[in-house]
Amino acid sequence: MTNENPYTTPFAAAEVQKDDIARQLEGITYPLTLSFKILALASQATVTDASGRTVLFTKQKMFKFREHVEIFTDKSKTTLLAEIKANKVIDWSARYRFTDAHGGEIGSVGRRGWRSIWKAHYESFNPGDNQPDFAIQEENPWSKVADGLLGEIPIVGMLSGYFFHPSYLAAKTDGTPAMRLTKRPAFWEGRFKIEKLAELPPREELNLFLSFLMLVLLERKRG
Repeated sequence: MTNENPYTTPFAAAEVQKDDIARQLEGITYPLTLSFKILALASQATVTDASGRTVLFTKQKMFKFREHVEIFTDKSKTTLLAEIKANKVIDWSARYRFTDAHGGEIGSVGRRGWRSIWKAHYESFNPGDNQPDFAIQEENPWSKVADGLLGEIPIVGMLSGYFFHPSYLAAKTDGTPAMRLTKRPAFWEGRFKIEKLAELPPREELNLFLSFLMLVLLERKRG
């Protein structure tokens, strides 16, 4: 004989399970801070929320012919949350694919070759989509140029980040702003602020986090 209540709805009987990504992003407070050590041999970055909670910790695999970045839940690196891999040997038109710890697709991002010569232009895709779901564009390319030029001058370069703040806007296909990444003042590290401008499902939210992360890594190499 069962003790189950026959009048209980299926959803009341058991809480709907959330995947690892939804659990990791649950309750985070914006704006987020993306930071990385400029002099580190291997690129490492940390994403923290407004309360100081670590949301993501990343480490780029060294000595790889193709980009490979591992995403962990914190600095202990005990729990792998996602991975980023390029679809070909490092190239300005490479596509970077994001997967969760079980190999499931999260999304991908690609840089628009010639369009990005002067003004950075990236496209972010949700799983299975051939058409971009988000366009990420640099809002003021002159700010990046000035920041890059002054950054090469001894002593003065240390202060360049306090005057020039390149920013990148991610917008949906209908033009609705979704997220913005803005460079912030910092000594001996790269520091960026991430603002959420629209409500997004957790996996779409992580897709844009990782798209911004690859943008920062790639634009850093371009200077």
